[in-house]
Amino acid sequence: MKLREIAELLNCDVLVGEKFLDREVKYAFGSDLMSDVLAYTEEDTVLLTGLCNNQVIRTAEMLDLKSIVFVRGKCPTEEIVNLAKEDDILILRTEHTMYSASGILYSHGLQGTAI
Repeated sequence: MKLREIAELLNCDVLVGEKFLDREVKYAFGSDLMSDVLAYTEEDTVLLTGLCNNQVIRTAEMLDLKSIVFVRGKCPTEEIVNLAKEDDILILRTEHTMYSASGILYSHGLQGTAI
């Protein structure tokens, strides 16, 4: 699924990385625990999280994740946005809860990562 479609389905604001909306992802993973993200994500995964701190970007860097959706209307700080910009990470924000956002993406064919 293209990130552009994810942004449309979840009615997202694009905070940084608009030029990356045509990237493809195969999976989605939702968590506020970065230890779970480290343990269970695969390549080509979009991360859904409500955690708004630098650990999210650092975790994405380690796993080479190129897209993050902040759920529940969470708005990352300027520092987080700048880190994402440096790493070419698309940052989206939606008002949906993680549960709703995950359900919408799943119902449109985006699979979760296997555990």
